[in-house]
Amino acid sequence: MCSRYSAYAMGGYLLSTWFSATSTGLTTETLSEKTVEWVKLEVLSKNQTGDKATVTFYAFFRESDSPDVNIMHETSFFRRASGRWFYVGGEVSNNL
Repeated sequence: MCSRYSAYAMGGYLLSTWFSATSTGLTTETLSEKTVEWVKLEVLSKNQTGDKATVTFYAFFRESDSPDVNIMHETSFFRRASGRWFYVGGEVSNNL
């Protein structure tokens, strides 16, 4: 999770950490576009059962046209394949 957050915040290798079945239509170029400034990551919980895991977190960000800091609350789903963890998808919660 921290690795993916860093990739979003600093640009990088997001597509190679995305589970191939759920990354259809994504490109390195679109994932590297800087539309927000990521400020902070706060992991709330994590759970792993075998080759599946979930991470619930707050990601703090600032949109380019605003000085205000916003919060995204998400539960992300991961799957391990060939010894590597891949992002499968996530559910964003709007009840902060």
